[in-house]
This record gives sequence, structure tokens and C-alpha cells, in this order.
Amino acid sequence: MSTTCNCETPELEKSGLVAIQPKTSTSTWAIDRVHSTAQFKVKPMMISNVLGEFTSITGALERDENDVTKSKIRASIDASTINTREPQRDAHLKSADFFHVEKHSALTFNSTVISKNPDGELKVSGDLTIRGVTRNVVFDVEGPSPAQKDPWGNTRIGLSATTRISRKDFGLTWNAALEAGGLLVGDAVTITLDIQFIKER
Repeated sequence: MSTTCNCETPELEKSGLVAIQPKTSTSTWAIDRVHSTAQFKVKPMMISNVLGEFTSITGALERDENDVTKSKIRASIDASTINTREPQRDAHLKSADFFHVEKHSALTFNSTVISKNPDGELKVSGDLTIRGVTRNVVFDVEGPSPAQKDPWGNTRIGLSATTRISRKDFGLTWNAALEAGGLLVGDAVTITLDIQFIKER
């Protein structure tokens, strides 16, 4: 009677006959929605910017620790949490004239390409979906920050990301004419995400 052993020996490893699997370099980070915001600004009547925010953002970062350009990020924003500090305006923005939150409850982003500028700053391209319409956008990213431990033992990183879109590209076409000429709501919208991540594994 004979037995077969496929045991790998130190001698085989030294000879290079046994492939040693490298440790994974990917870590997973969840968005901390308590410390994250999605802000936007648009210029009505071509006078001054109106600022608003969405107060609920969730998602995750799959971070390649060896090559950040191989990382992936996804995020989802609860459209019903829009806040411009004016209840009537918020109600209008939630209506079918704008975000139509009853039918399109979330704004989503999924990265497709991450690149690094010569100065080290990141650009994150991806699919942004608003009101059921998906367009490719590019965020300029500041960060991520160095990892730090919070008082409760969690490891955190943070970043800021900014892009500029045309709201009409996403079907947000409602407007009203002004007596003096021009339109009530501007087309260009600047979006800024300030996000903290908590390491999960």
C-alpha cells in the first residue's frame, strides 16, 4: 500500500519549482455617510450661486494599495435628502420637474477609469446616473488622505472630488423665462463630494 503526498518542501520553494502566491493588495472601504456630503451649486438668474446638498450618501471603495489607478469606487445618493434650506424649493426639486424622486430615488456613480496627473492628482472617470439618465463624467480628486485611526479604532481616509455637468444632459430641463430676459435657472452645475471612508478589511 502506498500513499501520495503533494506536500511542498522548502527545497522545492528555493528551487523555484513552486509558485508562491502573492498576498492580495486590495482593501475595502465603506463610505461613512455621517461624515460625508454631496454638495452642488447652480447660478439662478445669472446673479449668484445657490448651494444645496444631499445628506445621505453610501457606497464603497475597492482600493488597490499598490496601484491606486486600479481601484474602483461606487456611490449612491438618496435623492429625497436634497436640502437647499428653502422647503418650497426643495419640494420643487423633488418633483417631476427636476429629480422626480418618486420614480428615480437615487443618483449613482460607478467609476470606470482612474488616472493620475503628472502632479500626482487623480482623475476619476465614471458613469453618473441622474433621473435615469447615465452620462460619463470626470471628477478631479484631492486625496485620498493618509490613513488614520479614530478614537474607536477605525481606520479612515478622506477625499474631495469635483466635477461640472450640464443639468440638461440628464433630462433636468425645466426652466422659466425672466421678464428682463434670460432664464431662471442656469444650466451648469458644480458637484463636490467630500467623503470619509472606513476600512472594512
